[in-house]
Amino acid sequence: MVGVVGLQVLDFISHSVAQTRRLGTRLGQLLRPGDVILLAGEFGAGKTCLTQGIAQGLGITRRVTSPSFTLVNEYPGGRLPLYHIDLYRVTGVQEVLDLGLDEYFYGAGVSVVEWPGQALAALPPEHLLIELSVIGKTKRELHITAVGSRYDDLVDRLLAQASGSESLPPGELPREVFRCSQI
Repeated sequence: MVGVVGLQVLDFISHSVAQTRRLGTRLGQLLRPGDVILLAGEFGAGKTCLTQGIAQGLGITRRVTSPSFTLVNEYPGGRLPLYHIDLYRVTGVQEVLDLGLDEYFYGAGVSVVEWPGQALAALPPEHLLIELSVIGKTKRELHITAVGSRYDDLVDRLLAQASGSESLPPGELPREVFRCSQI
C-alpha cells in the first residue's frame, strides 16, 4: 500500500459474535454499488460472521455461508446484491484474472472478498480492507484500512453512525469511539 495518499486506518475491538455482526450490519447499510470489502484473517477470526452482518445491513434475509468450496456465493434480494467471494483455494493472480471477477467488482452489487492476500494484485486498487485477529475466545480486533477517497468517506460515515453524529461534517467527527489515524 506504499504511495497511497490519505490512507485512513480505524481499529475496533469486538467483544462478541453479535457485536461483530452488528458492525457488519452498520457497514452494510452504508455500502453502494461497486463497493469492494476485503476480509483478511485466520480461520475462525470472524470473516463470515462480519459478512453475515453486511448482508443483514443490505437487507438480505437468506442465510450467508462461507463460499470456500464454491468460490462465489451470490445473494440477491436486498437493497443491493452481495457477492461473497472466497480466494482461499486460489493459487495466484493469474487464476483470479482468469475467473473474470471484475464483473462482480465493478457491477451493481457489493463484493466481499475473503482471503484477498492470495491475489491482491488482481483486486481493485481502491477498497476497504478489514483485517480480523483473534484476541480472546469471543474477542476480535478489526483493523480497518480505507484505500481510496470513496472508502475514506465510508469510514467517516461509519464513525459518524457509530457515534451518533451523522450530521457532523467529515472533518468534525468525534474519533473517541474508535482508535483512528491518518497515515
